[in-house]
Amino acid sequence: MSEIQLRPTLATDLSRLMAFDHSVKSDSVWQLELRKETGQVASIFREVRLPRMITVPYPHNPFALADDWVRKSMMYTAFIESDPVGYISLLERGTASVVWITDLVVDAAFRRKGVGAVLLAAGQDWAASRSHRRLILEMQAKNLPAIRLAQKLGYEFCGYNDHYYINQDVALFFVKVIK
Repeated sequence: MSEIQLRPTLATDLSRLMAFDHSVKSDSVWQLELRKETGQVASIFREVRLPRMITVPYPHNPFALADDWVRKSMMYTAFIESDPVGYISLLERGTASVVWITDLVVDAAFRRKGVGAVLLAAGQDWAASRSHRRLILEMQAKNLPAIRLAQKLGYEFCGYNDHYYINQDVALFFVKVIK
């Protein structure tokens, strides 16, 4: 496979990025269980294997990418030769020295080839260059490939938000401390 190249996303990239297959296939999910006992609430996630592979739709509207792009702090596009194969969107929020990774998308034909890891490394380098201390990666509880990638790259589970996405899916948050 050819080398993965990165550059800041340009307006001319957006139509090709919107055309990606943004869905993901998963055979397991992180299932949320809430327990309410004696005035306390406990939340437990457990990985549950599904009876069959499911296709998980992307929780954001990819056709709104052009509108959202201008609101992002930084966005990188990955290329193999001259073809875009993935992108990452980064958003600086508040004064907490945190960068949120709101989108990490690799076109279906190029998954499991290191593109996501390269994009996350670029996001980390960008955040570090701006003196941020943490990256937070958000994903659906149904997106087991993203969960496993986050764990493999040293991100740690740090929270969730029930009904976070417009489709009411649970969002998981993973954090990586930048040294």
